[in-house]
Amino acid sequence: MPNGDEIRNGQRETWAGLSTSWEKWDSIIMDQLRPVGAAMIERLGIADDQRHLDIAAGTGEPGLTVATLAPRGHVVLTDLSAEMLDVATRRGSAQGVTNFETKVCSADDLPFGDTTFDSISVRFGYMFFPDLVKATAEFARVLRPGGRLCSSVWVKPEENLWTAIAMQAIGTEVELPPPDPAGPNMFRCAAPGYVSALYEAAGFHDVAEWDVEVELVTRSPAQYWEMLSEHVSLAAAALQQVGEAARERIAKAVIDKVSTYEEDGRVRVPGMARCIIGTK
Repeated sequence: MPNGDEIRNGQRETWAGLSTSWEKWDSIIMDQLRPVGAAMIERLGIADDQRHLDIAAGTGEPGLTVATLAPRGHVVLTDLSAEMLDVATRRGSAQGVTNFETKVCSADDLPFGDTTFDSISVRFGYMFFPDLVKATAEFARVLRPGGRLCSSVWVKPEENLWTAIAMQAIGTEVELPPPDPAGPNMFRCAAPGYVSALYEAAGFHDVAEWDVEVELVTRSPAQYWEMLSEHVSLAAAALQQVGEAARERIAKAVIDKVSTYEEDGRVRVPGMARCIIGTK
């Protein structure tokens, strides 16, 4: 089993390779994930002078939105991938956001002093941390007393058809190894109470969790397949193992299946996330 450094190095390489696709599909991805970011921000209670830390920020959300809500505050976006944070910087500059900075670092070894931040967000990062306990302890360390931590994770695959449709089709051509339940994977934190228990063990109180519906909207089944095959890490990795003929069979199966989700000239595929809030 790979150690933490090996896992982080692999993740860094993966996300660096996916950064171009995430930038290419930015508007669709942001539309899909916006309800989750909005739900997190609402519970964090952002003040205009907020000092906020966005962990696993990727291309910049929800941190950039927090920055616009805290004009006298400051936001730090962190991620393992410098390339993803470069996208975040371009997005922030295009939006005219100036009160933020980026920092390449690991969630379980934060380069910040104790009680530095008023709030922390972790949107879809928890399930990929090599050491969940250590990362949560770091969040508690850098958060001021009374500050809030809010994260989001994906619930079980059956409730996230936006990715399950593609992965089921890929699985007919590629032998996909079952994910290590104790190792980083997209649905590692899907069980109710999983992240809440980590919060409570780290000393957070008033812990609560709730589910948020999302919807991946594309203009056609073909666009859905193009996007999923390029920006979902597990799909992109699996497709590297197949030849052109198998890839065409997968694409046809996915397009046929997702066509049943066409509505009013758009393809709308549902999903479900879970948000978790706690106070230090």
